[in-house]
Amino acid sequence: MNLRTIWRKTLNVTMLSLTGACTLITVSVLFFILGYLVYNGGRDLSWNFFTKLPTPVGETGGGVANAIVGSAKLLFLAMLFGVPVGVIAGVYLAEFSGKTMNFVVRYTTDLLNGVPSIVIGIFAYSIVVVPMRHFSTLAGGFALGVMTIPITVRSTEQFLRAVPNPLREGALALGASKWKTILTVIVPAAASGIITGIMLALARVAGETAPLLFTAFGNQFWSPGWNQPIASLPMVIYTYATGPYEEWHEQAWAAGLVLLGLVLVVNIGTRLVLARKTSVAR
Repeated sequence: MNLRTIWRKTLNVTMLSLTGACTLITVSVLFFILGYLVYNGGRDLSWNFFTKLPTPVGETGGGVANAIVGSAKLLFLAMLFGVPVGVIAGVYLAEFSGKTMNFVVRYTTDLLNGVPSIVIGIFAYSIVVVPMRHFSTLAGGFALGVMTIPITVRSTEQFLRAVPNPLREGALALGASKWKTILTVIVPAAASGIITGIMLALARVAGETAPLLFTAFGNQFWSPGWNQPIASLPMVIYTYATGPYEEWHEQAWAAGLVLLGLVLVVNIGTRLVLARKTSVAR
C-alpha cells in the first residue's frame, strides 16, 4: 500500500468522523432543546391549558385556548395573503420568465427572505395598522403572509422545474395551450411538492413574534371576527416569559412546548407525505 492510498484512506476516515460528529452535535442540540422544554413545560400541560382562557395572577387553572385559536386564525390569513402570490410567482419563474426577469424576481425573492421579521412587522404596521388606526387579526395575518411569499416562491419553482419535460411536450402536442398545460398537467404533477413547501412556509412563520408586536398586539380574551387584536402562542410566550410572575414563566414553558411540538409535527408530516409521493412516482 503506497503513501497516496494511505493518505486517501486517512482523509476519508477523518472527514467521515468529522461529518458524523457534526451530525451528532446537531441532533443532540435538538433533543436537548426538546428535553429541556418537556422538563420545564410538561408539568403545566393539562386539559385546562388547551381549553381555558388565561386567569388573573394568583389563580390556578388558566390556559391559552385563545392563543391557540388566534395562531390558527393568523396562519389561515397568512395562507390567504401569501400563498397565491408565492405560487403564481413560482409558476412564472419556472414556466415563463426570461433570463433578465428571472434574475430580478429570484434576487428580489432572496432579498425578501433575508429581511428581518421586525422590519416586515413595521411595514405591515404602516400599511395596515396606521390606516385602520388599531391593531387587528388582519394586520397580523398580512405580516405573516408577506413572510411566507419567498419560501413559497422558491419551493414552487423548484418542484415545477422537477416535472419531466415530456409531460409538457405531450400536452402541447395534443393541442393544449401553454396555460392549460400548466394548470392541468404540470401543477397537478407537482402538487404534493407545492403543498409541502406551503406547509413548511407556514411552519416557518408560526413562531414569529416581532411582526405580531406591531400588528396583532395580543389579547387576554377571545377575539371574534378579524378586526380586533388577537392572542397568539408566540405573543403569549414573549409576554409570560418576560413577566415577573412564576406562574407566567411556567405557562410560557408549556406554550413553548406546544408551539415547538406543532411545528415539528407539521415538518415531519410534510416530509413524510413528500417522501411517499416521490416513492409512488418512482
